[in-house]
Amino acid sequence: MPDYIPVLVTGGAGYVGSHVCKALKGNGILPITYDDLSTGHKEAVLWGPLVCGDIADRQKLESVIREYAPVAVLHFAARAYIGESMGKPAEYYRTNVAGTLSLLEAMEHTGVKRIVFSSTCATYGIPETQPITEDQIQKPINPYGHTKLTVEQMLQDFESAYSIKSAILRYFNAAGADPECEIGEDHDPEPHLIPNVLSAVSNRSPVVIHGDDYPTPDGTCVRDYVHVSDLASAHVAAVRSLLSGADSFSCNLGTERGVSIREILTTVEEVTGRSVPHQIGPRRPGDPATLVANTARAKELLGWTPCHSDLETIIKTAWSWHRRQQNKCAA
Repeated sequence: MPDYIPVLVTGGAGYVGSHVCKALKGNGILPITYDDLSTGHKEAVLWGPLVCGDIADRQKLESVIREYAPVAVLHFAARAYIGESMGKPAEYYRTNVAGTLSLLEAMEHTGVKRIVFSSTCATYGIPETQPITEDQIQKPINPYGHTKLTVEQMLQDFESAYSIKSAILRYFNAAGADPECEIGEDHDPEPHLIPNVLSAVSNRSPVVIHGDDYPTPDGTCVRDYVHVSDLASAHVAAVRSLLSGADSFSCNLGTERGVSIREILTTVEEVTGRSVPHQIGPRRPGDPATLVANTARAKELLGWTPCHSDLETIIKTAWSWHRRQQNKCAA
C-alpha cells in the first residue's frame, strides 16, 4: 500500500468535491471527506473515509483533524444556488460564512495552516470588462456572491493573524462529469443549464431559456464552461503549491472561451441525436450577458490548462452520466 498525504475535504460528497477527491487520490493524496450529506451523496465518496458532520460543529471538526492529521483543507461545503440565496440569505450566511468561521477556528486551534477555498466568479458581480481578470473590483449582486467574498476577506484576516495560507479558486461554470462515469452531477433541485437540457431531451419537457435578446451574437447569454475534471486538476495543483511553500493567491478557473445557450442546445442535439424542446422565458434579474474568464494567473501559478473543457467533451460526459442515472432508476 502506498503512503498517501492526508487532507480534509469539506463537502467532498458533492459535485465538484467528489471529482476533486478522485483526482487527489490519483495523485498520492488521501481525501478525508467531511460532509453532512444534505446535498452530497454517500455513494460519491469512493476514494477515502467519510465523516458525517456539520460544518458549524467546530468541536467535531477539531476531533476529525486530530484523528486524521491532515496537512491541508480543501473547503467546498457551502450553499450554492444563486436564486435560493435571494430568498434565504440567512441560511447562506449561516452555512457559508459562520460555517467557514468554525472551520477556520478549528484549523487555528489544531495547527493546520493551509486551505484551498472553493470560490466563484459571482464575487465579481456584473463585470466592467471581459474577459474577467482577478484584479477587477468585486461587487457581488446576490447573497451567494456576498458570502463567498466575505470568506475571501476572512482568509486574508486569518493569514494576517494566524499565518494560515490560502488558495482561492474562483470557478466559472462547472460542467460535465467524470470521463469514467463513476461520479457526476446530481442536484435536487438542479440549478445548472446542461443537466436540465439533457433532462429535457429525455423527458420531452421544454427547458426554459431565460432571454434571447441579450447583446450577444445569437441573443442568448454567453458563459465560460469548464469541465469538472479540469477543476479537479487545478485543486490538486493548488494544494501542492501551498504544501511546497507558496504564498497565498487567488485565481480564476475557466477556459477563456464563451459559449452561448443556443450553442449548448445545438451541441446537445449533435451528441444525443435528439432535438431539445425549449421555450423562451423572460430574463432573470441580474444575469450579465457575458461572463468569460481570463486564466493567465492560473496558468502562471499552477501550470494549469484545461484539457477536457471543449463543449463536445463536456456534453458527452454529462450525457453518459445522465443515461447511467436513468438506467439505474429504471432497473
